Amino acid sequence: MEPGDLFIPVESIEEEATLTCDAKGTPPPQYRWSLNGTLINLGLDRRRRLSGGNLIISSLDRHQDVGMYQCMAYNTVGAILSRRASLQFAYLDHFKVHTRSAVSVREGQGVVLLCGTPTSSGDLTYAWVFNEYPYFVQQDNRRFVSQQTGNLYIAKVEPSDVGNYTCVVMNSITKGKVHSSPTSLILRTDGVMGEYEPKIEVNFPDNVPAAKGSTVTLECFALGNPVPEITWKRANGVPFPSKVKMKYSNAVLEIPSFQQDDTGGYECVAENKMGKNTAAGRLAFYAKPQWIQTMKDTALAIEERLHWECRANGRPRPSYTWLKNGQQLLSEDRIHVEDGVLSVSVLTLSDAGMYQCVAENKHGIIYFAAELMVLASPPDFTGNVLRALLKAKAGTTVTLECKPQAYPLASILWKKGNLITLSPDGTLRLANVSKSDAGSYTCFARNRFGMSSTTGRLLVTDPTRIIQGPVNMEIIVGESIVLPCQVASDPVLDVSFSWAFNGQLIAKGDGHFELVGGRTAGDLMIRNIQLYHAGKYICVVDTDVESLSAVAVLIVKGPPSPPDSVTVEEVTDSTAQLTWSPGRDNGSPITNYLIQTRTPFTVGWQRVNTVPEIIDGNTLTATVVDLNAWVEYEFRVLAKNSVGVGEPSPVSVKTRTEDAVPDAAPGDVGGGGGSRSELVITWEPVPEELQNGESFGYIIAFRAFGEVTWTHVATSAPGASRYVYRNDSIAPFSPFHVKVGTYNSKGQGPFSPVVTIYSAEIEPSGMPAGVWARSVSASEIEVNWQALSFTPERVLGYEVHFTLLNGNRNHSQHNSNACHHPCCTLKAITSKLCRRHGNGCFSWATVIAKIIQFFVPTRQKTCQRVFKRTKENCLSTCLFMLLSVIGYHDTELRNSLHSPVPFHIRATSVMSTSTLCTFYLHIHIHSILFMVYISVLPFALYTVIFYFILLYYLSCTVVFLLHSHTDYCDNRISLRG
Repeated sequence: MEPGDLFIPVESIEEEATLTCDAKGTPPPQYRWSLNGTLINLGLDRRRRLSGGNLIISSLDRHQDVGMYQCMAYNTVGAILSRRASLQFAYLDHFKVHTRSAVSVREGQGVVLLCGTPTSSGDLTYAWVFNEYPYFVQQDNRRFVSQQTGNLYIAKVEPSDVGNYTCVVMNSITKGKVHSSPTSLILRTDGVMGEYEPKIEVNFPDNVPAAKGSTVTLECFALGNPVPEITWKRANGVPFPSKVKMKYSNAVLEIPSFQQDDTGGYECVAENKMGKNTAAGRLAFYAKPQWIQTMKDTALAIEERLHWECRANGRPRPSYTWLKNGQQLLSEDRIHVEDGVLSVSVLTLSDAGMYQCVAENKHGIIYFAAELMVLASPPDFTGNVLRALLKAKAGTTVTLECKPQAYPLASILWKKGNLITLSPDGTLRLANVSKSDAGSYTCFARNRFGMSSTTGRLLVTDPTRIIQGPVNMEIIVGESIVLPCQVASDPVLDVSFSWAFNGQLIAKGDGHFELVGGRTAGDLMIRNIQLYHAGKYICVVDTDVESLSAVAVLIVKGPPSPPDSVTVEEVTDSTAQLTWSPGRDNGSPITNYLIQTRTPFTVGWQRVNTVPEIIDGNTLTATVVDLNAWVEYEFRVLAKNSVGVGEPSPVSVKTRTEDAVPDAAPGDVGGGGGSRSELVITWEPVPEELQNGESFGYIIAFRAFGEVTWTHVATSAPGASRYVYRNDSIAPFSPFHVKVGTYNSKGQGPFSPVVTIYSAEIEPSGMPAGVWARSVSASEIEVNWQALSFTPERVLGYEVHFTLLNGNRNHSQHNSNACHHPCCTLKAITSKLCRRHGNGCFSWATVIAKIIQFFVPTRQKTCQRVFKRTKENCLSTCLFMLLSVIGYHDTELRNSLHSPVPFHIRATSVMSTSTLCTFYLHIHIHSILFMVYISVLPFALYTVIFYFILLYYLSCTVVFLLHSHTDYCDNRISLRG
C-alpha cells in the first residue's frame, strides 16, 4: 500500500496526519521516510514516528511539514521506493481591512469590480453580495461572476445596479468564508454612455491542459452596449457533442469527462449590433503514466544475462529511470539502461536485489518493482530423478530426460554398461526400442561447483491388443446388453479399463452401467436401456506403456416421441380436420398415427374414426368423423412404429362442433297411472351429448284410440322425462297412442315409435252382495260373497274386514283381513301364525305382497319384452312365479294364471314336509333370481329379496306343519282364529 496525497485544513493542525506505507517480503521489511528528498531522522524527531510502515505526524506545522514524502521499504534482499505523496495545508486568510474607493460610471457603460482575493491554499469559489447579506448578485446575460478571477462583471450598467458590492470567498476544503470591504457603484451625472462594440474581459489561456476524464470549464464574458450575446464554436467546425453544457447565458462552456476527441481549438464570440469580438484558445489532452508492460520476478544462474523491459502510456510521453535498491542505475560496464530497457550481462551474485522501473511525465510518476535472484549451485536431482522402472512398448521411441537443478547449467553424460553418450540438452532418445535396449541407464551432471548422478531401469514389453471389442448394435428400449472389451497384454503390465459415452467418462454409481470382467476384460453391461443411451461408446484400455481404444455405435429403438402442435381446423357438426407435427421416430420409422378424443361425457380417451381410416407415418393431417354435434372435444395424437405406440401428444385446444337438427328420439316411451282425468306420459331423456345444439326440448304428441288428429305439446326442459295431460273428459283407463319427438335451435328432430298407454284408473263403483259366513271349525270361519258381474272399472281383488269379540260389549277388537289380488290366499295361510304373535303381526307373506304391489305396475313392460306376452298374460305369469316361491303348486292355478281374463284362485294343496320344502327351495330361488334379473331391480333391492327368500324357507317347515288342510280364495276366504 502506497501513500496518498493529503490536504489538511489549517484549523486541524492539532490533529495527527498519517501517510500509509505497507510492503510484503521475506524477511519482513523495514521502513524509512524522506521529505523533499531528505531522509527523515526519526530518532531525533519527536513529532514524527513510525507505526508499521506508516508515518504519523503530530502537532502539525504549516511551514515545516508541507512538501513531498516518499517511503522506502527494505530487507536483506533489497529496497524499493513508494510513489511520492504531497502533504499540503488548506487555508484562507482574511481580506485586508481598508475602505475601498467608490466606482463611478455612466449609465450604459460596462464595469469590472475587483475582488482582490486574499492569500489562500485550496480550491476557492466566489460570490458577490449586493447591498446586504444574503442578497447575492444573480448572474444573467448582463452580470457575471468569474470563478477564475473572482471579479464581478457588469456588461451594461443600469440605474438599478447602483449600490454596495461585497466579494465573498469560500474555501471548499476548509469550508471557511471571508468577506471583502464593500465597493460602492455610483452613476455619473455627465451623461449616458453611447453604444459601443463588445470588449471581452474574461477569456481563457491560449493553451489549456486537460486531464483525461476531468471536467473542463472555459469562461468568456464581454462588456458592451447593447449587452453582447456570447456564442461558442470549435475551430475545426465540428459540432459540440451532447455532453457539452452551456451555463450563465453561455458565459461558461463545460466539457465533462474530457477525452482525446475533445482536444483542439475553441472560440468564444461576443457580438452586438455594433460589432463583435473573439477570444480563442486550445485544449491540450494530458494523461498521467499508466503501465502497459512490466517485468516479473526473475531467477537467473550466475553468468547468465538479464533483460527487462517496461512500458507506460501517458500524455506527454513518459520518461523512464531504473532503480536498484532505491538507487538510480546508470549505464556502465555490464549494465545498459535505455528508454525503459534494462540489460545486465554476465550476472554476478552482487547483481541480486530489488529493481524498480519508474515512468514519469509532468502530470505524474509511477513505480513498478521486481526481484532479481542470482543463483549458483552444483547439480541437484532432488525432485527430478529418473524413474526407478520405466516400461516401454517394443517398437516405440523412449525419451529419458536428465534435468538437474544446476547454476550454471551442467554438462550431461549418459551411461549404459560400457556405452557412454554425451547429451547437450540432457535428453536421451531411443528410437524403435526392442528387448535388447532394456537395462539400467545412469545420467551424470557436472558444473564448476560439483557433480551428481541419477539411475533408472528400462523394461521393454510386448504390445497390448484388443482381441474382442464392441460392435455397432441396434437394441429396443428396456432391454439389456453387454458391450465386450477384451485384451491380450504383457503379464508385467497393469491393465485398466474405462468407458466413455458420447465423449463423457461413464462414472461409477450410474444404475444403468456396470463394468464386468477380470484382468483382461472390461465388458460394459447396460441395463434397462433408454432412448438417451443411444450414441458412441468408447472402450479405453490403459497400460503402463500405452493406451488403446475401441469404438461402437449403439442405436436404441423405441416407441415414437409424442407428436406436437396438434391443431384443429375446419370443424363441422360431425367432423373436424386435425394437423400435427411429427415427433422423433426413436430409431424406427413411424408407421401410422392414432387419434383419440375426449369429451365431458366420456370416461377417459376414446379412439375415433378418421378419414383416411389408417393414417400412415408420412401423413400429418386427418379428418375425424362420426362426431356428435354441439359437443366440446379435445384431441390428441399418438404415433406408432415397429416397437410400439408412443406417448400421446399434448392435448389440443378444446373445440366445439357445429350445431345440427337432433337425430336421436327419446327412448322407452310409456306411461299410465296418475290421478283421475290424467294421462301420464314418460320417456327416457336424450343424453346431452346427443342434443346437437342449444334450446333443446321435447314435443309430446298423443291422441285417443281411434282418433286421427294428434295433440302436440312442447317442453323446453332438456332433462324432462314425464308429462301429465289433464282433462276432465278423459275416461278412466282409456287407451291412447303416444309418441315423443325432439327439437333444438336448428329445427325439429325425429319422433319415437308410437306406443299405447292408458289413462288413470279410478276405484270400483260397485260392491259385492250376498255376504254370509259359516263356522268351519273351532278356529275357522268361512266367508262367502257374490262377485261383481259387471263394472266399468277394472277389479283386481276384494278386501274382507272382520271383528273379534271378547265377550265384553264395551270392549271389542277390530281386525281387517284384506283380499288384495293376488295376496288374499297368502294372508289366509298365515292366519295361525298371526294369532300366535298378536294382532297386526308382521309376516313374510305380507312383505312379499308389498313387493308384488311394487313390481306389478312398474315392471310390466320389462316382463312383456322378455316373455313376449300381453300385459294381462305377463301379470299372470309373474304372479304365478311368486306364488310358487311360497309353496303353492296347482295345475289348475297355473292354467288360470295363463288366462288373459280375470281369474279365481283356489289353493288345493299345501306342502307340509320340510324335505319337499327344501326341494322347492332350490327351484324357487332360481325362479326369483330370474324374476329380479328381468325386472332390472337396483342392487340393494336385489339383495333384500335374496335374503328374504332364504330366511323364508328356513321357516317354511313350521308354517306348513301348522296348516294341514285346504284353504279357498274364490268368492270366499277361511279365517282362522
